[in-house]
Amino acid sequence: MGCRGVLFALSASQDAALVATRDDDEVRDFVAEVEGDWDWDWLCEVDKAWDAMHRCLGDGTLRLGRQSGSPLELVVLGGGHHYEGEEYVVAHVLAEQVAGVAAALDEVDEGWLRARYDAIDPDDYQGELGDEDFEYTWHYLQDVREFYRRAAEGGRSVVFTVDQ
Repeated sequence: MGCRGVLFALSASQDAALVATRDDDEVRDFVAEVEGDWDWDWLCEVDKAWDAMHRCLGDGTLRLGRQSGSPLELVVLGGGHHYEGEEYVVAHVLAEQVAGVAAALDEVDEGWLRARYDAIDPDDYQGELGDEDFEYTWHYLQDVREFYRRAAEGGRSVVFTVDQ
């Protein structure tokens, strides 16, 4: 997946609007509206680093949803709240989960992430594994860490969006 990902911290009204969506078209309309507003205070671009980041923070795959119960698995592809169409994924982290995600991210250091990165199966990864890609992933993780802190302080939920 070579697509660019973005995290958005949703206000309570935006969160309610997402939860109220009933079908693919409504989810797409919701995402278009949030992306159209592009509130820089409440978004975090992760470019293509989301792929390696999710693998490192989860079980090494791009599998959607929580597997082990670790809050780190929620960072990119979220928990049990997913909206997935033919051309997009929207993963929703509930406001009450965001503080736990932020706290877990605070514990991630470069050595830990590197060990997880080095364990990624190269046959299952569409990028090119190596030092440059790792530094790219680590750089974006710093932005994601700060983003989740702000979202937690603001009592906001988070959605990750990526067009496929």
